[in-house]
Amino acid sequence: MKVLIIGGGGREHAIAECVSRSPKVEKIYCAPGNAGIAELAECVPITPMEFDKLVAFAKEKEIDLTIVGMDDPLVGGVVDAFEAAGLRAFGPRKNAAILEGSKAFSKDLMKKYGIPTAAYETFDDADQAIAYLTTASYPIVLKADGLALGKGVLICQTKEEALAGVKEIMEDHKFGSAGNQMVVEEFMTGREVSVLSFVDGRTIRLMTSAQDHKRAGDGDTGLNTGGMGTFSPSPFYTKEVDAFCWKHIYQKTVDAMKAEGREFKGVIYFGLMLTQDGPKVLEYNARFGDPEAQVILPRMKTDLVDVCNACIDGTLDQLEVEFEDNAAVCVVLASDGYPVQYEKGKLIEGLENFKNADGYYCFHAGTKQTEKGIVTNGGRVLGVTAKGADLRQARANAYKATEWISFENKYMRHDIGKAIDDAQL
Repeated sequence: MKVLIIGGGGREHAIAECVSRSPKVEKIYCAPGNAGIAELAECVPITPMEFDKLVAFAKEKEIDLTIVGMDDPLVGGVVDAFEAAGLRAFGPRKNAAILEGSKAFSKDLMKKYGIPTAAYETFDDADQAIAYLTTASYPIVLKADGLALGKGVLICQTKEEALAGVKEIMEDHKFGSAGNQMVVEEFMTGREVSVLSFVDGRTIRLMTSAQDHKRAGDGDTGLNTGGMGTFSPSPFYTKEVDAFCWKHIYQKTVDAMKAEGREFKGVIYFGLMLTQDGPKVLEYNARFGDPEAQVILPRMKTDLVDVCNACIDGTLDQLEVEFEDNAAVCVVLASDGYPVQYEKGKLIEGLENFKNADGYYCFHAGTKQTEKGIVTNGGRVLGVTAKGADLRQARANAYKATEWISFENKYMRHDIGKAIDDAQL
């Protein structure tokens, strides 16, 4: 069969690697792809939001399955466009992708169906938001309602910071139209855990847990980013947490979407905060996480193509989804200055070290093939991932592998997975 993957980052590279292991797949295409994906798939110069071109390409090449990696096309309705053309696409339709596309929608859904989350208020008027924040207790969290590449969240310690945040989100429109509406919610403390799942509208199958590191600098300092590294599984995701989430969060969310006439098929990413009062939902995403996919998919034993087809067909209850009993850590190699300003076009050396290195992966996020070789072409350049028998071994392997790669202005965090030292492993 022929598979098309939509997207061109590290997440899509991890999807392509996972698909390439399927004995059913004879040809992979990726739109637009990148220099790393090009080793596994034929890259096609179509951007993820050019739905008509994507559909026409899928028809021309007789694509059997399209997997959508990115949030923007899902929220924009790419799956609807494919289905209207009689094509099979893995991911939620537009009316279900709103689970990620609007934070106000997801908060209202949780409130309506009794799914535990932080207390919140929604505003579409800056003056009303300011009036509310004048009397609020701090710290407090401001979230741009729409998609903002994982960056539209401000944690404000004081009233002054919050008022500056309203200006940034709603008046200066730093995050574009994502800031037309804003959610203000209570600040929760605890450990964050990501749990991804496959969903076919009714049945839910969990993937293995993971934990992301959003801040740019060591010790969780600096600006929010798309993610600087991650590890899987999370030692903080205990049996007790799992049992609570099954009872109060996972199935409830899937059933709530169905009850709202928004049947969800694809990946639901549960961003959880493990508070003193039990786990609460921080956010939902409607696709594989990035860089969570880079530590989850390499550990997946079940054929991803089978799982995607089962989600589309509503037969997920007939399939067990299995993962290896080990661990993985991903360290992002970024361009110095990310997420603000950084230079592109730096030659990357050492990629060949990953060839035939079992249990080691180098997922391309922001790279480009040129005449002089593969160069940097983004803030997050590569995701260096390694497996190990346990988290400590996986972390040691991942950091060892970061030394195999060199490029001018290479930057990374040195404390990815530090939290595992606090856990009783």
